[in-house]
Amino acid sequence: MMSAADVAIVAVYLVFVLWWGFRHGKSADSQSYFLAGRSMSWRVVGLSLFAASISSTTLIGQSGDAYDTGLAVYNYNLTGMVVMVCFAVFLLPLYIRSGIFTIPEFLEKRFDSRSRYYFSFICIVGNIFLDAAGALYAAALIIKLIVPEANLQWIVFAFALFAASYTIPGGLSSVINTELIQAVVLLVGSILLTILCFRQGGDYFYSLYASDDLLVKLIRPLTDTATPWLGLIVGMPVLGIYFWANNQTLVQRVLSARSVDEGRKGVLFAGFLTMLTLFIIAMPGVIARHLFPGLERPDMVYPTMILRLASVGVMGLLIAALLSALTSALSAIMNSASTLFTMDFYAKVDRHASSARLVAVGKVVACVAIVLAALWAPQIGKFGSLLKYYQEMLSYLSPPIVAAFLLGIFGRRVNGQGVFVGLLGGLVVAVGLLFFKSQIFGDLHFLLMVPFLLGFSGLLMYVVSRFSPAPAPEKLADTVFSWRDLAEEFRAHRGKPWYTFYLWWAVLLLLLSAVIWTVFS
Repeated sequence: MMSAADVAIVAVYLVFVLWWGFRHGKSADSQSYFLAGRSMSWRVVGLSLFAASISSTTLIGQSGDAYDTGLAVYNYNLTGMVVMVCFAVFLLPLYIRSGIFTIPEFLEKRFDSRSRYYFSFICIVGNIFLDAAGALYAAALIIKLIVPEANLQWIVFAFALFAASYTIPGGLSSVINTELIQAVVLLVGSILLTILCFRQGGDYFYSLYASDDLLVKLIRPLTDTATPWLGLIVGMPVLGIYFWANNQTLVQRVLSARSVDEGRKGVLFAGFLTMLTLFIIAMPGVIARHLFPGLERPDMVYPTMILRLASVGVMGLLIAALLSALTSALSAIMNSASTLFTMDFYAKVDRHASSARLVAVGKVVACVAIVLAALWAPQIGKFGSLLKYYQEMLSYLSPPIVAAFLLGIFGRRVNGQGVFVGLLGGLVVAVGLLFFKSQIFGDLHFLLMVPFLLGFSGLLMYVVSRFSPAPAPEKLADTVFSWRDLAEEFRAHRGKPWYTFYLWWAVLLLLLSAVIWTVFS
């Protein structure tokens, strides 16, 4: 049970977040409200990106999955670090140079408006029913553990009101500036919890590693129910591309960077921070198997560790860290959903809308989104673990969209007609698999279904494109990757200190990822 001192620490933290968010809000015009004026440095971008990515799915879901199946869940983050390097090198320059507000807007620039509307609709649905609802559900689980008699639905509404109170008035600037505080609190709190875990259960983890136990293996057999090794190659990269490079909630932070170089360094900074989740999320989850065996719900592992391991004062800080992750994710998602609807739908209908009008519409949309998420959140408990709910839904939605981006950025022949048909065809197949997966694929792991959806959608896009006119030259300007531009970047950095060139940091991130895979293989 929390002491009065712990409650006071959490209360002070929540009040501070509200004050900080109101102080740094910007809503004078649409660019300030939705993209924080495109003025953020790489440090701000990286910290904000990390804080937004450590959502309920990561903190609650991954620690629970580590408790249940071992370190293999960390493969999602390791694969994500590789994807971040690819994103920084190949995709990010096109996003920033094209001057887009939303990722679906990029599809319109490269293809046509139909693809933009489709992807924007999918993003909004995902924001509300996957991301926001998941964050609210995780927050409710934590409060429910502390106050068992509290009503789950009312907890959800209270938490939604808190996050909305500074996000909706202040826009992305409020979100990013509060995320800086939340990222620091999250890192400090998680490191403290890791230390507490290793003090009481470090010997257990070392014994698992010494005995070559499967629980501490990242590379698993093909028959493994958690993460079969083939899934690391054909499934996780696709989900990683969607999460890090196509996800409006995260990429919106990168679009707020003041230059391409600052955006790239911010993404790589977030990659190095993500590496820490091995030690502050996955390892403590494994140790908790020994400290707290037989938990009914794996999703309760992280809050259980806080309540049972932390002393007075430290517990308050750790609860604040946990709420930091959930609040930052929820704020990011609300801002993303309002940006998508306002810029991809409303601005198309009311083409003469002023900046003030767009901001007002964005605020209304954010309110509607958070209410819908709050109403849906209690239903997530019916899907088993939070991580399973998120990953399986993503494995159905993301492959056709990833196929569209990859074919559009690295190919010049695919056109709007082909991509739109491929997106719709992929959606039809995905919905069919959602209901008839067992009849078609049996108990095939969802990661191994991803390449089938990706391949089907991509092939359909290419074939239809070949039977229709090639895209107009203006559709290929600032939307297709060029090796010539990359070579020019190398020439521009000749004679400058190595540490100023983002690519060397990208290579270091890849090497460290390879080392971790080797150590825990």
